[in-house]
Amino acid sequence: MTRNGWIRQLHRWLSLAFTLAVLANIATNLAGTPSVWVGVLALVPLISLMLTGLWLFALPWVSRRTAGGDARWKEQA
Repeated sequence: MTRNGWIRQLHRWLSLAFTLAVLANIATNLAGTPSVWVGVLALVPLISLMLTGLWLFALPWVSRRTAGGDARWKEQA
């Protein structure tokens, strides 16, 4: 699998971890014992999701730029 494939797969697994962390946060708040560390626990996959999501968002432009691009990029150079 390519590097981009690994990042896409990691992004999917991180979304599952984030969902579980949010559910744990909701469960502890409903139990009446909200703790700060459970809330912070959701931030770890969230920050990782942001980084991998930004990479996947920028991937079409990065790959087009490194592959030589289309004619518009070549005319500007």
